[in-house]
Formats: sequence, C-alpha cells, structure tokens
Amino acid sequence: MNIATRQGRAILRFMAENTQELVFEMLTSGDEGRVCKDIPDSACKEEAGNFFTHVTSLSTSKVSDGLIDPKLVLSWLLTTIGAPTWMIGLLVPVREAGALLPQLFTAAALRELPQRKWAWAAGSAIQGLAAASIGLAAFFLDGAAAGYVILIALAVLALARSVCSVTYKDVLGKTVSKSRRGTATGTASTVGAAAVLIYGALLTVGWIDRMSLVIGGLLLAGGLWMTGAVLFTTLKEEPGSTEGGGNPFKSFRDNFGLLADDKQLRRFILTRGLLISTALAPPFMVALGTNTDEASQMFGGLGLLVIASAGAGLLSSYVWGRLADRSSRKVLILTAAAATLALLATLGLNAAGLLQDVWALPLVLFVLMIAYQGVRLGRSTHLVDMASQDNRAAYTALSNTIIGTLLILGGGFSLVAHLAGEMVVIGLLALMSALAVPVAFGLEEVQDS
Repeated sequence: MNIATRQGRAILRFMAENTQELVFEMLTSGDEGRVCKDIPDSACKEEAGNFFTHVTSLSTSKVSDGLIDPKLVLSWLLTTIGAPTWMIGLLVPVREAGALLPQLFTAAALRELPQRKWAWAAGSAIQGLAAASIGLAAFFLDGAAAGYVILIALAVLALARSVCSVTYKDVLGKTVSKSRRGTATGTASTVGAAAVLIYGALLTVGWIDRMSLVIGGLLLAGGLWMTGAVLFTTLKEEPGSTEGGGNPFKSFRDNFGLLADDKQLRRFILTRGLLISTALAPPFMVALGTNTDEASQMFGGLGLLVIASAGAGLLSSYVWGRLADRSSRKVLILTAAAATLALLATLGLNAAGLLQDVWALPLVLFVLMIAYQGVRLGRSTHLVDMASQDNRAAYTALSNTIIGTLLILGGGFSLVAHLAGEMVVIGLLALMSALAVPVAFGLEEVQDS
C-alpha cells in the first residue's frame, strides 16, 4: 500500500511538473527556445517553477491592491463612515510616499540579506495584517476614530510595501530570465485585474450591501497578502551578493552619486517622473466629468470607477508585459503618447460639452488607465533589465525615492485645481506626458544587451 501510494504521488508530481512546463512554454512562446539571460544555470533549471511562484504570489498582491485602492475604495469608505475631509486627502500621499520614500534607506539593510525572498514575504504578511486592521476599524468604529486607525494602518501597510518593492525586482532578476520578466508581472497584473473587475461588478449591481462588500474585500485582501507571503517563500532563490549593505545614511549619499555616474539612469528617472501624470490625472478627470448632478449620479459610483480601472488592466497588462520583454523603451514611448492623447481628448470633449455624455468619460478614463498599466510594467521591466545584480536594489531604491518625492509635490495640483480649475491641471499633466515621449526616445534598448 505504501509503495502504491508513493508511486501514485510520484506520478502526480510528474504530471504536475509537465503541466507546469507546458503552460510556461505557452505563456513565454517564442522566447528563443528557453535561452536564459542574466541568470545562472542553477536558476535556469528552476525557472519554470519560479515563474509560476512569481505569478501566483504577485497575483495575490495585485488583487489586494485593487480591493484596498486608496484613490477609490478607501476614499469612499472614509466618506461613508464620516471621517474628516482632511483625512481623505491624506490617503494617497500616505500610501504612495510611505511606499516609496523609505526605500533609499531600507535598501542598504536589505542588501545584507543573501536571500531577499524572506523580506518580501515578511512585507506581504504585514500588509495583510494592516489591511485586515483597516477592515476591522471600518466595522467597529466610525468618524474621526475610524479615520485615525485607518490612516495609521495604511502607513504601516505602505512601509511594508516599501520593503516588498525594493526586494521584488532584485529577486525577480535572480530567478527569471531577462526575456520573461515582463511576461511574469504582466500575467499577474492580468489575473489581478480580472478579479478586481468582478469585485467592481458586484459593487455596481448592488446585490450585496456596499459597505459589507467593501469591508469583506478589505479582510479578503488581508488573507490574500498573507497567502502570497507563504507562496513566495517557496521560490528557489540562489544566495546573492551582500555588498552595499551598512550605514543607511552613507548609502543614501552613495546612491545619489549614481545619478552623476549613469546618464541612462538620469534619463529613466526623468521619464518616469514625467509619467506620474498617468497616476495623478484620474481624480481630476472624474471631477471634471461629474460636475453636474446627472453626471455625478451616472459616473460617481464606486463600482464603475473600479470597473474602468480593472478593465484596462485586464485587457492590457499581459500585452504590455510581452512587449516590455522585447522593448521596454518602446512601451514607455507608446504609453506616454497614449496618455497625452487621452488627456487632450478629455480637454476637447469638455470644451465641446460632451464629457458628461454616457460614453465620453468612461472612454478617456479607460484609455488613460491602459497607458497607466503600460507605464507600470514598462518602467519596472526597464529598471530590472538596465541594472545588474550588484546595483539593482540601489537603482530601485533611488528611483522610487525620487518618484515618491515628486508624488508628494504632485499634491500641489489640488491647489492649482482649486485656484484655476481642473482643465488647467489636466492641461499641465498632458504637457508632462507629451514631454515624456522625446525623453523616452533617448533611452537605450536594454533588452538587447
């Protein structure tokens, strides 16, 4: 009986491994016959399994991000539970700055870890606990008390996310070949978008009480992040270089010195900085398109906003990921052009009095979110592929810290909107996207090296 059981398990394991290889070949078809680039032979042998571990664990994170989206879900939640308006205005800055700004300091300490999958797993688990805390706060508290707890939990979540962000690209670069990294992240983004799209549909149809659904989504996000943490620990990660660890303030100074030494890094950060327009624009577009009572009722619902964002991710993420594996430079050029067109179309439709029509706002918002997904995948793949194992963590931390600072400064667009109106802000963001096109043209084709 024991022999038969062992044989049965061996057969099942063999079938599972073959199925995994088959699906891996399907997803990465046309990639030079499984030639591995920029990873050691030992990692190449484990690539199929690592590829799927990346897809599954990152998918849990992508779904959770959609369920807890500060721009949409948490803003609606704080409004509904009666939190002060100033707290609502802090949601996006806390989330974005908390995730990006600490990285220049944390990267030095994380460099001392030969296997950085453990740091990502710990960060994911802490995000899960923070998300669950937000859900419980919304259930048991209301008003300012709920707002304070949610903001604190969101800050903890953002700090944990900063650890995940600075280590993920490093682990991805060690375990998945250069020609297949964009496919892995793009596939995960597609899975995440599909799940969030279903969530948005449930919010829209009203079959379940919206508050109950939002709180349930927050608790589910917590569970998914913790599941992703467990999955990520199963990666077959080779120990890496630990040089560059040590004093975080010295690391801060040294990492900024990279800007003087690497012209391509400066150009990449400038491109990425200009393309924060794709992240900043949606709230102003929605505000401009919902300035009548009729339009507000039509487009102001949480479900429709979630559907627009998730639908764009579902349709474009995998495609952007595959394109990024061939030329992340071209992806950044295309997304900059698409964002410019979407923002200019928003201004044109508003000037013509059409932006409040049924089809107009969803269309331009959808196009912009497609560009946003491309920006995320393009800049992630470009950074991983332009850097080496020795400087990848430092490049990531430096880039994210600078962009985090710019995002905080981007809060000034709210003041511009208050003084001059949303059209002026959208015009400025369109100009930023347009300027990103010639800047991105100057990037090197890092996938060819």
